[in-house]
Amino acid sequence: MSFLVKNLPLFFTIFFLMFNSSIAIYNIKNYGARSNGKIDSSKAFMSAWDAACASTSPSTIYVPQGSYLLKNAYFQGQTCKSKSITLRIDGTILAPSDYNVNRNEDNWIKFDRVNGVSIYGGTLDGQATGLWACKTSSNNCPQGTMGLTFSNSSNINIIGLTSQNSQMFHILVDNCDNVKLQGVKVSAPGNSPNTDGIHVQYSSRVTIMNSRIGTGDDCISIGPGTSNLWIENIACGPGHGISIGSLGWEVQEPGVQNVTVKTVTFTGTQNGLRVKTWARTSNGFVKDILFQHIVMTNVQNPIIIDQNYCPNNENCPHQGSGVKISDIKYRDIRGTSATEVAVKFDCSKKYPCSGISLEDVNLSYKNQPAEASCANAGGRASGFEKPNSCL
Repeated sequence: MSFLVKNLPLFFTIFFLMFNSSIAIYNIKNYGARSNGKIDSSKAFMSAWDAACASTSPSTIYVPQGSYLLKNAYFQGQTCKSKSITLRIDGTILAPSDYNVNRNEDNWIKFDRVNGVSIYGGTLDGQATGLWACKTSSNNCPQGTMGLTFSNSSNINIIGLTSQNSQMFHILVDNCDNVKLQGVKVSAPGNSPNTDGIHVQYSSRVTIMNSRIGTGDDCISIGPGTSNLWIENIACGPGHGISIGSLGWEVQEPGVQNVTVKTVTFTGTQNGLRVKTWARTSNGFVKDILFQHIVMTNVQNPIIIDQNYCPNNENCPHQGSGVKISDIKYRDIRGTSATEVAVKFDCSKKYPCSGISLEDVNLSYKNQPAEASCANAGGRASGFEKPNSCL
């Protein structure tokens, strides 16, 4: 029994591929992919996708053990006949280490207008250390590509995937419905720029569970137009925490609503639970948010709402944020702050925050009660209060 448990992924793959005769299997090696990590296998991936897409039955694209160099791949789904395509990865997919190869691309791996696509296992390696070094020492660097993108898609599953060292965001969910991410591992150095773990925008019914994320930017970032988002059992660090925003860049911008974040640990992060909006005119909003069962360990800003976000004082007309923030609940938030102010609500003068609720918050700084700071924030506190509420 112990052998079976230890080798469960291998057992699953063998069983899945040998005994499920109703599923068409497309092995990328049969299309010319090389597993030495040196020869570009882009054509093989695209050929396997085209075959799976044309199948009238559920189909699986299989990536065996080994390393496969992939320049970039755009998987289009609008003409697919198959209603269920699985990408089963037992190997590692490598991006080019030379960042100039994809200098003019926005995405490394992108699925667009697909329905019923699932990714199981494997590793995506963006090999972005060269680009990060360039950004540190020079201005003549490309922006970089997103790692794995799903756009305009529905009924997506990403299970047991590892994504590491992406040039920019590791996983982007954009304009999608019904997406489940589970058992995902994201890793990049804490000083790597713009390497958000998972970014969600213009999407509904997204679930992120049982995942470990450490990056140089937000572990999870939540953009405009996000609703019905569920985040649970996440380990975050290093990174900038879990952020709603930044919001309010556009004057006409859909809001963020009905977001639940629960059972999360933050370790050594810049922020814990953050809401940030540009100090610009906007009709955006944030409402009906629940943060619950959160543990902070040495976090610089455990709880923060920043509605005066304006990096380098550029592109901001020095007026209050137009984003309206209401009905945000913080329940059972505990741990340690790396700074004296553990709770900071810096809300808009034009549209003060309303309906903020703190319940059983216990945050300390150097074994002493931390402090709270409020500006233009309304709400109430109940239960255990440390720091003392400023609402």
